[in-house]
Amino acid sequence: MSYSTEYEVEKENTKSFKGFMTDVKNLTKGKVLFANVFPIIATFWMALFFADVTFIEIWDKFIFMLIGGTLVVAGALIFNNWYEVDLDEKMERTQERPTVTGNMRMSTVLMLGILTTGIGHAILFFTSLEAFAYAFIGWFTYVVLYTFWTKRRYTLNTVVGSISGAVTPLIGWAVVAPAYHIVPIVLFIILFLWQIPHTFAIAMRRHDDYKAANVPMLPVVYGFDMTKRQNAVYVACLLPLPFFLISLGTTFVAITTILNIVWLYISIRGIFKKDDIKYANTVFYYSLLYLGVVFGMIMVLPIFA
Repeated sequence: MSYSTEYEVEKENTKSFKGFMTDVKNLTKGKVLFANVFPIIATFWMALFFADVTFIEIWDKFIFMLIGGTLVVAGALIFNNWYEVDLDEKMERTQERPTVTGNMRMSTVLMLGILTTGIGHAILFFTSLEAFAYAFIGWFTYVVLYTFWTKRRYTLNTVVGSISGAVTPLIGWAVVAPAYHIVPIVLFIILFLWQIPHTFAIAMRRHDDYKAANVPMLPVVYGFDMTKRQNAVYVACLLPLPFFLISLGTTFVAITTILNIVWLYISIRGIFKKDDIKYANTVFYYSLLYLGVVFGMIMVLPIFA
């Protein structure tokens, strides 16, 4: 084999590997996967501080948590892609998913969903029974109650789906100590409320996609005005929550409160604005900033405590 032929084969193999990794990223909704695993890590770190446990003491549980938690979340997202392929085929934003392109057979996707779910739960079993239970609740809510049952039937699908993402702080905390503690419970509520306006913003931005796929998202069924009013209500519910987390310090309470007030201002102001897509984009990107700052502080503040 000539040097040029070897180079072409190596180039083709690299291209195939990159294509495969892109398919895996699209199948597991890479950014969504990270957004769910990040709170698990953050609250694990915070729990170390409250339980007066050093990382060295339970570093092995951290590894189990990281791998197991990532696999469980990935498994739920894979099942979602497998079940919703008919919807994804009609939506512009999902055209690169391997279930739509045909790069992966549906039987392969189903098997990946089963394996990642099963292995992930098995690994989490070595952290704590409580963490395992929360992970299963999150998986069951997202796959069965959200994907299989409510998403195609009710506008409340967003509320149901938000429960699954909200359990992540409970998982991380329960690896270190029991999660019947004010901090993980309030973080659960914050994440639950955060996801609703975040998801509504996505539904507004992708209104035509959801309408084409006949998915009963709130903006599709009841319109943008109703959605914007609902957004303001859910964001307003966030206002008192930081004050239950005074144990995290006045810096955390102050910054989170400011974030809540700004978000409420954006939400209320948007009700009276005509450019709905601009409003939806603002809410969407602000919600990502909100998540990053709040859980970033949770990871950083214990260092300076």
